[in-house]
Amino acid sequence: MAPPGMATADEGRFCLLRAAAAAAGAQFENWGDSDIVVTSPLTETTCTDADDVSGDKQHAQMVCAQGFFLIRVLLPWKVQRRLAQNREAARKSRMRKKVILALLYHLLSVATCNYCALAFDLEYARWLDEHQRHMTDLRVALGAQIGDDDLRLLVDGVMVHYEQMFRLKGLATRADVFHVLSGMWMSPAERFFMWLGGFRSSELLKVLLSGHVEPLTEQQLVGICSLQQSSQQAEDALSQGMEALQQALADTLAAAAAAGAGPDGVTSYMGQMAVAMGKLATVENFLRQADLLRQQTLQQMRRILTTRQAARALLVVSDYFSRLRALSSLWLTRPRD
Repeated sequence: MAPPGMATADEGRFCLLRAAAAAAGAQFENWGDSDIVVTSPLTETTCTDADDVSGDKQHAQMVCAQGFFLIRVLLPWKVQRRLAQNREAARKSRMRKKVILALLYHLLSVATCNYCALAFDLEYARWLDEHQRHMTDLRVALGAQIGDDDLRLLVDGVMVHYEQMFRLKGLATRADVFHVLSGMWMSPAERFFMWLGGFRSSELLKVLLSGHVEPLTEQQLVGICSLQQSSQQAEDALSQGMEALQQALADTLAAAAAAGAGPDGVTSYMGQMAVAMGKLATVENFLRQADLLRQQTLQQMRRILTTRQAARALLVVSDYFSRLRALSSLWLTRPRD
């Protein structure tokens, strides 16, 4: 018998298990209001014993079983509640987007280009904040190992969110094509890699292949590589078309300058400038085709990958652009001699 005031080894183990279970319960109660996936020492504790189990050991086993219940049963329930909250927030976001799109459509007919550009910049900043919330939900869901059906809702929500951005860019392109083309609504490092008002689809697929989305099947690898090749070909065609447009526009402006010196200078000048305006309107078409290529690349990527792979792929792509924005911030705040 142990001396008075000294606990036996079994009683000590029981006290440790009870304290751990209480801690797990406390963490679990607070988990629903945070973005942290709860882990507990209880998930690595073995509570079986081949020897004769005393009353205290049986009690300890019961506490351990309750801990497993917290982690394996109630925790997914918390995830389900969080997903339901996310779906409601997404519904409200879609309603807000419809109002904003209607407002931007109205602005196109009455507002100046500067005002439309400002409205787009503000909406893009809000879109980016919401995008980060989507990414946080994906990280939590992958860490909690939720089912594919619930994970598919989150992935589809991200895809819908990207489609909203392409619609917004379409409106902004119609209002002020050069504002979208310049990329002043993006960070400096993002503008450095920008192509026709956005990212290159082929480069995004390179990031995806190097971003630990494995395991990919041979068929999936073939699909991704084929998609990358077709995206590269489409990008080359659009780039060549844009270069040809720039050359044609330069030639037209040069002809307009020469026409201004003739006897019918004003008439010839105005005619050449009208031709230049028509060529300039083609820039909008190039930007729309580039955005369509980006949108189709994301959609094809989603079809090739499984739901869980697509979730990881979206996180990889988002992290890449986050690092570009972080690089921009570091560059802008660098010490200068």
